[in-house]
Amino acid sequence: MASTRLQKIKELKMNEDIYANSGITDNSNDYEDIYANEDDVAETSVTRSHKGTMTSVSRVNTVERRYCRLTAVCLGLLCVLLLTAITVLWIKFNNLTTERDQIQTSYINLTRERDQIQTNNENMANEMGQLQKEKETLQKNLAELEQEKKTSSFYYISTEKKSWSESRKFCRERGADLVIINSRKEQEFISEAFGSSESWIGLTDVDTEGVWNWVDKSTLTAKFWWTGEPNDYGGNEDCAVTGYKYPGSERVSTWADYPCDRPAVGICEKRF
Repeated sequence: MASTRLQKIKELKMNEDIYANSGITDNSNDYEDIYANEDDVAETSVTRSHKGTMTSVSRVNTVERRYCRLTAVCLGLLCVLLLTAITVLWIKFNNLTTERDQIQTSYINLTRERDQIQTNNENMANEMGQLQKEKETLQKNLAELEQEKKTSSFYYISTEKKSWSESRKFCRERGADLVIINSRKEQEFISEAFGSSESWIGLTDVDTEGVWNWVDKSTLTAKFWWTGEPNDYGGNEDCAVTGYKYPGSERVSTWADYPCDRPAVGICEKRF
């Protein structure tokens, strides 16, 4: 602004010099008017320049304020967006953390259940092994019982002395038959239970002399004859008794052959 005013004054001085050199003279009033107009022009120029400058500054300030407001709005929106994003991420993080904890808890529970199932399986396998052993033992015992059942018998002795045939009839009427002795153990039992008297047993050679068979047609295998027996004394001893000459120290070999019509008690055997 000051530089513009100085420029105007220089121009006026140049005009004065021009008038002086041309020899033109005017009165003092004219010079005063010129200077007065010159000052007015300078003042007017300065005022207009100041006003223009003020207008420009005002416009600049308005633009700057608009930019500042826009910048503030953008920054505010950015902050809101950042806050929203942080909130969303935080919520997702919490959800993921919760899901992770739930999955980890489920994994731990499943691991415990798996271990429990494995333990149960091992216990069941052990129990199955034990049950298998018990089953085998029971089957063995059952087989032994079945065998014992097949070989088990009920023994009883008649109280009345009769012939061999009549004694057998007595036994058969009661669902039994004269005893068949197949082992030393059975012979010891018969001798212990009924050895005090001579008793008919289910052994005879009536069909073929010297060929002794049991009443079930089986061949004699285990033999427990008394010394010198059978001797077929008199040629008609075809039936056998046990308890003959029962010795004090010998309870096994007590068989002898007798005449079949000789009276004696009979030992009956009922098999199961």
